[in-house]
Amino acid sequence: MSFLVIGAVVVLVAIRVWLRRRRTPRTVAPSPLWLGPFTGDVAMISAREIRERLRGRVLRVGTLIILGVIAAAIVIPVLDKSTSTPEHVGVVGPVTALQAELIRSSSTEVGTDFTLLHVASVGAARAKLRAGQLDFAIVDGRQLMVLAAISPTDSSTNAQLVEALAKNLGIARAIVDAGISPAQASAVLTAKSLPVLALERGSPTKSPVHSVSIFGLVIVFVMLTQYNTWILMGVMDEKSSRVVEVLLAAVRPMQLLAGKVLGIGLVAFAQATLILAFALLLGDAVGSSFLHGTGSATLAATLLWLVLGYAFYCWVYAAAGSTVERQDQVQSLAFPLSLPIIFGYIMAITTVSTGSASGLFKVLAYVPPTAPFAMPVLVGFGEVTWWEFAGSALISIGCTVVVARVASTIYRRAILRTGRRVQLRELFSASSR
Repeated sequence: MSFLVIGAVVVLVAIRVWLRRRRTPRTVAPSPLWLGPFTGDVAMISAREIRERLRGRVLRVGTLIILGVIAAAIVIPVLDKSTSTPEHVGVVGPVTALQAELIRSSSTEVGTDFTLLHVASVGAARAKLRAGQLDFAIVDGRQLMVLAAISPTDSSTNAQLVEALAKNLGIARAIVDAGISPAQASAVLTAKSLPVLALERGSPTKSPVHSVSIFGLVIVFVMLTQYNTWILMGVMDEKSSRVVEVLLAAVRPMQLLAGKVLGIGLVAFAQATLILAFALLLGDAVGSSFLHGTGSATLAATLLWLVLGYAFYCWVYAAAGSTVERQDQVQSLAFPLSLPIIFGYIMAITTVSTGSASGLFKVLAYVPPTAPFAMPVLVGFGEVTWWEFAGSALISIGCTVVVARVASTIYRRAILRTGRRVQLRELFSASSR
């Protein structure tokens, strides 16, 4: 958890320092060639995009809304649990120290509190059960009395406590009837479990709810759809307002495009890191199980694939935005472009709910459009090795390079064509001539 907090602080401070340095006039030394597009004009355009997003009300209000929803999802279940009423247990007859210990251990096992109420007789216990003053009653340590029969499918706290007590008190009664003293019976029932020695490493236990954080999948889905749509809208706005013509007079199309996707990507990564760090800190502070079972490896994989997914999709959305110049044209493009994201998200959520990854889902972990959702799930399940993870990442990076080259070609040839929507076949036919 600490690495997320440190990462969020470092990213936010780095962005702020970078923006201040961009405002300060200074002599710029020649940049090393290996830095390539991340310096000079690209850095200036990225800083411009970061300033626009950070100053915009949409980002600030949206972030506050997301943090508020997360806070409610974490705090409300904890408050409900803390305000739950304890089980009212009636006791007819004396209660031995062993029985009291078993009642206490059973309630701890179920995860609830209890209040013992001494009742004078069995008839009084029946009356209190019918009046709702008792949840159940223990009669002379030999019998448990409830108002209505407990169904085998009943998973309520009351049913779990009755079943646990019936089993434990029955064992205790059998030990006492066998002639063992109460002290010896207590020693037997409270004995520690034997250590288990494993000769081979077993497969990790899967839990469809906790092994993989559904919260992380939701964050990736929201971030990819939100920020890629921003790129689509931003490119369209610059084209329709003719601002891009002024910008292209000073920088090359590839520099303009790279600066835009880099700036928006940094904002997306900073926001995602802030949200994850906030959820972990708040959950740990209030003792919530909201992210229970989500380890550091799963969270790191989620953030990494958020970056790789954005790097792949941002070029596609930018190229698509350069072919349109009206709002209605953008809407007709947004849904088809988001179909791979929706498909990957649905497949990941379905796999998490079932707790097992199919062969198709494992293949999707190596396909760049769906890998941002599939690979973190496999990491959470423990069904992927480090070299398989690295191989999927390298495939995604290689495909991203190819997509970026194609997208930059489309952007360069379509961004200055106005008056109507540019068809892709026109651009590729022009490139073949």
